[in-house]
Amino acid sequence: MTTTLRPTGPIQYDADGAASRGYDVCVNGRPVGTVELATDTGGGRPVGSIRSLHIEEADRRRGRGTVAALAAEEVLRGWDCTEVRVAVPADAGPALRLVTALGYTERGRNMIKETSRPLPVLPEGVESHPMDEDEFGRWLSHAVRHFAQDWVSRGVPEDEALARSEAVHARLLPEGRATPGAHVHRLLAEGTAVGHVWVSECEVRPGEDGAYVFDVEVAEAYRGRGHGRSLMLLAERIAGEAGRPLIALHVFEGNRPALALYESLGYRTTHRNFVKRLL
Repeated sequence: MTTTLRPTGPIQYDADGAASRGYDVCVNGRPVGTVELATDTGGGRPVGSIRSLHIEEADRRRGRGTVAALAAEEVLRGWDCTEVRVAVPADAGPALRLVTALGYTERGRNMIKETSRPLPVLPEGVESHPMDEDEFGRWLSHAVRHFAQDWVSRGVPEDEALARSEAVHARLLPEGRATPGAHVHRLLAEGTAVGHVWVSECEVRPGEDGAYVFDVEVAEAYRGRGHGRSLMLLAERIAGEAGRPLIALHVFEGNRPALALYESLGYRTTHRNFVKRLL
């Protein structure tokens, strides 16, 4: 039997040139599932994503999903993508086994929690303030380089990684420090700046408003003193004061200290994110 993808409509393009298209997964012309593909230009060559892949119950465990995923990769290659991403629900065992078998590498995970009442209190001697314009400028330059380095460490060429990072920050902070709903704060311990956190108000799940922790970092000289926990308590305070009932974040695979911190604070994993280079 032959498994193929059949488009359900034309390719759709957004204002930035990113593409998306839905397909039926067919066996000898008979629909047995669906798949949705998309790209993100991100300032460099397009990056592909498999947004969803569904096989009807009666046709599962016959290799349909595997063939459909491989066919999806071929479509994305044709769209000039050098990489494909997929987010798998944390409790989707068969899907997790599938992406692992197809050579995808786990890049990180999405986590979420409900903001608590009363709002958390920072430890004695610890306070925060929103960054001023000069602080924000220095932070943004550092943040762009730091985020790009995460991509470089995962095999993305340096120029492409920097372009992606610049595009992401421009999209999320279009008005810089004055971007509505964006909160970039310094954390101070006994008057000394020891770290920073960037929280933005946004939709964190379909139809659900919340806050997202886009960047959190303790200065290297002050690590191991509990300031990471203080920064996360600050993030939760920011979300709560903005009336956001949920707070979410992403943690890179391999950052075990951060993962342990988030789990200890009550965050739970919703999706695990995988990536594969398309050769």
